Amino acid sequence: MTGTNDRIRTTHIGSLPRPPALLELLTARQESEDVDDEEWDATVDEATRDVVERQAEVGLDIVNNGEQSRVSFNWYVADRLSGIEGKREQELWADLQEFPDYAEETFKTDVIDLSMHPVVTGPVEYTGHEEAEAELAAFEAALEAVDADIEETFVTAASPSIVTATHVDDYYDDYEEFLFATAEAMAEEYELVADTGATIQIDAPELLTAGHTAAFADAPLEEVKDVTRLHVEALNEALSTVPAEQVRLHTCWGSYEGPHHLDTDLVEMLPEIYEADISGLSVEQANPRHQHEYRAFAEQPLPEGWTLIPGVVDVKTNIVDHPETIADRLERVAEAVDDSTPLVAAPDCGFDTQADIGMVDPEIAWAKLEALVEGAAIATERRS
Repeated sequence: MTGTNDRIRTTHIGSLPRPPALLELLTARQESEDVDDEEWDATVDEATRDVVERQAEVGLDIVNNGEQSRVSFNWYVADRLSGIEGKREQELWADLQEFPDYAEETFKTDVIDLSMHPVVTGPVEYTGHEEAEAELAAFEAALEAVDADIEETFVTAASPSIVTATHVDDYYDDYEEFLFATAEAMAEEYELVADTGATIQIDAPELLTAGHTAAFADAPLEEVKDVTRLHVEALNEALSTVPAEQVRLHTCWGSYEGPHHLDTDLVEMLPEIYEADISGLSVEQANPRHQHEYRAFAEQPLPEGWTLIPGVVDVKTNIVDHPETIADRLERVAEAVDDSTPLVAAPDCGFDTQADIGMVDPEIAWAKLEALVEGAAIATERRS
């Protein structure tokens, strides 16, 4: 994760809108229908090329494959880990339980149902080498095919604890055993990505969302922190062979349009997150519930050498953030951190973290990214 103080660079947070043809194939795979391998590969390759080219056209500095072949940012691992079979309905998050009619209407699509979690019925081991290598190869081919000077690339991977938080354990004797078995398995994926030279983005919303899950909604803050410490410990073990300079981490309060009134405060959780062996941190700052929390970085300064990736574009509304507003958000963050801390501007979250459940129209998502690039340029000029 490289940084610079010469200008504010731009990136995004992993998932980008998928084309209709790919969504149809993802739906068929989710329903265990036969999908022609050649058709799948060709559709994924084309979607990946298109999304890389679009990022280059927009002017993003740090790009990825848009997670085109994944059904979601976290449940894609069900195809890469052993011991997972079937699904089971789970409780909604605590904030949504207070508004059940809204939740019922919002969190299901033809592709995915967020209330149904995969079930772990046997030992968790990494079996996804072939699929991961195919995804990485498609990304490399897309980069070679696009006529653009792309500065840096990243590849997303689910954290061990988002896997354990969103998969039902019917096999292990206790949670820690499940967590560290998952960490050992996911370490293999992290090494695969690291070997390509790309930055790894660890997707770990659970580092902030634990406090408003049903299990911890009424728990004392210290108990929530204890869980986050355990999750960071497992992540560090999984990253033990990967240089921290090659890892950035994304955390958030859940990429869904909901009340969020039970979210934990960022300032309380930063010290625990700072224990992660990473060099870049992505956190929401455009979310209306959390726009005030740029102050947390003044109270809890980033570790030396880290890059901050503030979310300065909202991914939950179809309003195109004004570039001047984006610049204002960046300036607030810049004033809160040490002058030596590099900033990379980004949206709050991915635009299509769960296939076909994106809250922003695909073309508006790209317009938002264009505004992001313009806003970062304005903020850079103001700081010069």
